Amino acid sequence: MRITRRGFTLGAASLAASTTLARPALAQSEPIRVGWLAALTGPSSAPAIGFDRGVHYATDAINAAGGVNGRQIELVVRDTQGDPTKAVNAAQEMISRARVHAIWGPTNSGESLATTPIMARAGVPNVHPCFVDALIDTKRYPNAFRMAPSNTQIDNAVGDYGVKILGKKKFAVIGDTTGYGTTTVKSSSAAFEARDSEVVYAGTIEQTQPDVTSDMLRMKNAGAEAIAIWTVSPGLISRILNTRANLDWDVPVIGHPAMGSGEVGRLVDKPENWSNAYILGFRNTSYGDDGKLPDHVQAFVDKIKSEIDLDDTTLWWILDGVDSINIIADAVRETGTTDPKDIIGYWNAQADYPGLFASYTFSPDQHNGLSPEDLVMSEANSQKYGAYKLAPGYE
Repeated sequence: MRITRRGFTLGAASLAASTTLARPALAQSEPIRVGWLAALTGPSSAPAIGFDRGVHYATDAINAAGGVNGRQIELVVRDTQGDPTKAVNAAQEMISRARVHAIWGPTNSGESLATTPIMARAGVPNVHPCFVDALIDTKRYPNAFRMAPSNTQIDNAVGDYGVKILGKKKFAVIGDTTGYGTTTVKSSSAAFEARDSEVVYAGTIEQTQPDVTSDMLRMKNAGAEAIAIWTVSPGLISRILNTRANLDWDVPVIGHPAMGSGEVGRLVDKPENWSNAYILGFRNTSYGDDGKLPDHVQAFVDKIKSEIDLDDTTLWWILDGVDSINIIADAVRETGTTDPKDIIGYWNAQADYPGLFASYTFSPDQHNGLSPEDLVMSEANSQKYGAYKLAPGYE
């Protein structure tokens, strides 16, 4: 059966043989409950749908192989719909009633800003893919670990590309009205200004706003030479790209990986509207002129491309979902327990943990797992099995 809404590879560590440890019979048989806070519906659902395929694929594969030290993984999934209030309620229910052993998510920073303090107070191990810098603070949130880039890393990568490689000096920076969008407009603007460039327009647009012509005209009239977009909404992204074409204004658009989602490709009026657009990308999910991914990622794609739909999402979302389940499973496998302190302690000791999306390094004082070297830029309309071609300027 072809997987579309769910979907893995087992990382090298997760393929290790299970060890039998002396534990009470109940602990040996009790499922490992993993909370999955997922915005599976609503305007911010594109990333969570991709993550969800990796989460389910990894879980199914581990369980089919006998589980973790003989224990099955049980996913506790809650659709937050991208609503911080729903995310808070779901997190509280997972902690107090479902009694999960670890939580993956939420998948957008607006929700995570609301739920991270709750999970920290409960001491629940949490891994997430959200970008906002403030979500990682080893003093306030010693239980929270980021398995994606931070806003600072992203702003530096996009800022360097716009200024140093594209050679632009005047930028429009726009986001949606979520907590993520408003926060990132500020940080992205600061990154461009730090590179001796001018932000001639900065603002936010509601994700469901049907017509963005007036916003685009203000950017154009301000003299913007490039536009930086910060939203996960394919609908809003496609309306911006279509309006850019309608205004006959072929400035480059750079920014969020969601701009490369297959959903955007279906929503643009013409294929050419998707050109001259460059997204934040990652080394492990980018291919060069030879069309090849890094060997271990290419092997994964070749293995699962007939089982998981890769064409309407981005590969990094799927791979990050796989890595999240693996790093939780490996913590339990190696420590022999679901005690939160032991899981967190295992994560704190990881150096170059062998994931598919990236190699993650954590310590008690550093919970940002990715190296800046993992970040590149990619051509938004070059998707092949969820991966993208390196943008001009990279080798």
